[in-house]
This record gives sequence, C-alpha cells and structure tokens, in this order.
Amino acid sequence: MTLSRSIIHIAAGCLALLAGCNRDLPGKPDQANRPVPADQIKDFVTLYGMYCAGCHGADGRLGPAPPLNDAIFLTIVPDGELLRLVDAGRPGTPMPGFSRQRGGPLTDAQVRAVAEGIKPHWIASDHDRKEMAEIGNDLPGYAFVPADESADAVERGQKLFAAACAECHGHDGAGGGAGRLNEPDFLLLASNQMLRRIIITGRSDLGMPNFSTAEGRPHVFRPLSSADIDDLVALLASWRESRAEVAGNRASDRGFVSEAHP
Repeated sequence: MTLSRSIIHIAAGCLALLAGCNRDLPGKPDQANRPVPADQIKDFVTLYGMYCAGCHGADGRLGPAPPLNDAIFLTIVPDGELLRLVDAGRPGTPMPGFSRQRGGPLTDAQVRAVAEGIKPHWIASDHDRKEMAEIGNDLPGYAFVPADESADAVERGQKLFAAACAECHGHDGAGGGAGRLNEPDFLLLASNQMLRRIIITGRSDLGMPNFSTAEGRPHVFRPLSSADIDDLVALLASWRESRAEVAGNRASDRGFVSEAHP
C-alpha cells in the first residue's frame, strides 16, 4: 500500500508540474519567434530590402537603378504602372519581373504589397513639397508613347541636348563631368521609357537636374516640354541604333549572327 501511494503521489506531482509549466518549459520554441515562410512575408520594408534595395538603393536612392524616393517620379508614375513593373519587369533592361508567373519569387499578394507600398513609404519631405510647388502642375506625362523618330526629331533633339545636357555629358554625349551617354552598354540596356523617365526626373540623388531645373545649365535653357523630351529620346535612341548596327557588323565580321541583324 505504501508503494502504491508513493507512485500515485509521484504521478500527481508530475502532472501538476507539466500543467504549471505549460509554455514556459525550458527550450520550448515561442510561436511568435518562428520564422515566417518566404511566400507569406507581406511587409513592404522587408520585401523591398530583399528584392529591390540592391538596385534602387536602401532608401530608394543612390543605387545603380533610377531612384524610387523621388518627388517627381512618385507624382507622375501611375499606380497601375508600378504594379505592372513589379509584376513583369521592364523587358530589354536589367529590371526583372518578380511575379511567379514571370519566373520570379513573389506571390500575387507580395507583388501588390511592394507596388502599393512604394508611394506611402516615401512621404514627401518639406523640400520635396517646395520643389513640386515651384514646378507647379505642368509636369510631363510619365509614359513613353512612340513618337516621331525622324531625322527632324533627331536634329531637334541635338539642339535640345546642347542646351540641356551637353554642359555635363559633353558634346554628342561623348563624356563630361557627369559621364558619357553615347555609350553602347548603357544605351542597349536602357529602354526609351527609362530614358524619358530620367530626363523628366533627373537623378536627384546624384545631382542630375530634372526637366525644369535651370541651375547649372546655359542661360538659353528653358524647361523641357513633353515634345522636347520626345525629341531627346529620339536622339538617344538614334545613338543606340547606330551602336547596335556597329556591334552587329563586328559580330558578323567575326562569324557571329546578331539578333538585330539576322
């Protein structure tokens, strides 16, 4: 009887111990600290840091790709375009599509979390609000629409380039204090839409003026109209085409077949 009662007491004590410890058992994982599966992350800051910061910069600027933390860009880019870009990328450029349907790592919900988080995340500063007030409502449209790429457009673009761009980028884009634009590797990776966007917004993180800034430009400079920007894009596109033709001819000379010149 004494042994039986001892066993009962021991068993009761163990049950009480287990009931009392519950979640506080040493070494038991805390559910709140369990890692979130990659496809369930919905936080913009986390997703941006994982998939965007490497190109667009940790704070949306000072990366190899155009800044996202830019007052003019955030004003003119349509919400639908941001969603499309995160989903599908920009073909012909290093910008990939991130949705799983495009071979990327993100679910549809995560694509929306990134695209819809860009504008709210970078709230305009007082400086940005002042800049936008000075520019006013006369902002060029964001989207590039295939326009006149004739010799006349290229000639107009050359005159505009001399007034708006050559001071930093050199005659015919051959290089200056801000570097060379007439560069094969750059032009072949830059779409016309990207060129239009950079002409409009500039690179505020690198000191490149936007379409309306006169400071640092010749006295003949005037804010660029949407048509002016089209002509500048036509000029840069003509440089790209001439470079692609040269590259194709060199490839043919070496026994390779250029995709641009089958």
